[in-house]
Amino acid sequence: MNLFVLRHASAGTRRINPKLDIKRPLDRDGKQQCMLLGRYLNALNLQFDVIASSPLKRSLQTASLVGTEIGYEAKVISTEALSPSASFATFKQFLDQLSKHENVLVVGHNPSLQNFLASMVGVTGRSCFRLRKAGMARLDCTQKPATMYWMVEPRLLRSVYASATKSARRKITSRRKTSKK
Repeated sequence: MNLFVLRHASAGTRRINPKLDIKRPLDRDGKQQCMLLGRYLNALNLQFDVIASSPLKRSLQTASLVGTEIGYEAKVISTEALSPSASFATFKQFLDQLSKHENVLVVGHNPSLQNFLASMVGVTGRSCFRLRKAGMARLDCTQKPATMYWMVEPRLLRSVYASATKSARRKITSRRKTSKK
């Protein structure tokens, strides 16, 4: 199974009240980050068999927007295994249920996602990965420990997108011919 781990996109300032923080939506930057991620995944020609998300609003919105951008038509699965307080054992059990699928995208929160990544690749102790908001990693889970193939951040995606959309053609300026008579 190819596992794609995505941290939710930007959702503004954390709320002090946990009940309000659960309902915190993506901000404008977060929605743009989702569009960039979708374009990146389309450029890689990736299709997901399953997209799963934490039940928190910002994660569900991230999963939904990225899914829409890449043409994912099935329902996004909401699971506590990706919530901020989830344990690695719960996450691993959830992944075992999805092991028959080829490409799986999970959307969740830090620090649990960073710790899950470290545990999947066999690193013990503190997490050695920094997964920023809207950051994504790809792991091959066919063997244990898993192999990480790549990790991207929104800052990298923005710069790649900006350079790809600039025209490579030179600008041609027209010059007037002046005659000396």
